[in-house]
Formats: sequence, C-alpha cells, structure tokens
Amino acid sequence: MERKDEYFTIYSDPDSQFLVCQATEDYAPIEDFKKTFEFMVPIVEKGGIGKIIFDKRSLRVFHQPSMDWYYTAWKLQLLALGLSVHRKILPDLPYFAKAVEAGKQDIAKNHPDFPFDKIDVQYFDLIEDCIAN
Repeated sequence: MERKDEYFTIYSDPDSQFLVCQATEDYAPIEDFKKTFEFMVPIVEKGGIGKIIFDKRSLRVFHQPSMDWYYTAWKLQLLALGLSVHRKILPDLPYFAKAVEAGKQDIAKNHPDFPFDKIDVQYFDLIEDCIAN
C-alpha cells in the first residue's frame, strides 16, 4: 500500500505490522498534515498495524499547532484503537530536536491529563531501526 501527496508518502508492506509516514518537503501546512494523518486512521481501524513510523528527516520547519493536534487528537484516536507504538526519525538539526522537546513540555503543561505513559514513543536514525524496535 502506498499513498503520495505533495508533502508525505505513506507506505507499508501488506505483511508488515507497521505503517510509515515519510515527510518529503521541508514544511507541511497544518490542513495537509491533518489530512495525511487522518488518512491513516481507517488503516489502523482495519487491524494489523501495531506501529506507526514517522520519518521527519525532510522537515526543516517545526510547527507547534501541528504537534499539538498530532498528540492531543490523532495519537489519542489511535490509542483508543489500540495502537500506542510510535517511532520517529528527526531531522539532523539540533534546533528541531529542541523544538520537539519544548513542544512536548507545552502539551504536558496545557493538557495535564494527556496519557504520555500509555504511548510508547522512541526516536531512531533509520527506518530499519524503527521497524526492529
């Protein structure tokens, strides 16, 4: 299965239990971001997907409103469907990693009931490592 648009490529192997979302541009407007991630929900609903891999290496712009929605709406929706495993690959940009960490702190402050402890998020440098872990 594969889907490409202007900002993202989504793919998985039919026999795999993971879904990969790969950013292909340095920035994605929030509506396109939401549309892409909402596309994955019915795939997860069908079952068989146990892990989402988000490859952000092409991104150069961090957008906090997108991250807020990604956590407080989308990840909660997937958690309700039984998917809690998320693997990520960040761009090799120190400021981006710092922005992600600050964004998580902001979400924790503004959403004190967010179940961070129920969502398994780990960061790796390669898709192969995301798949293996």
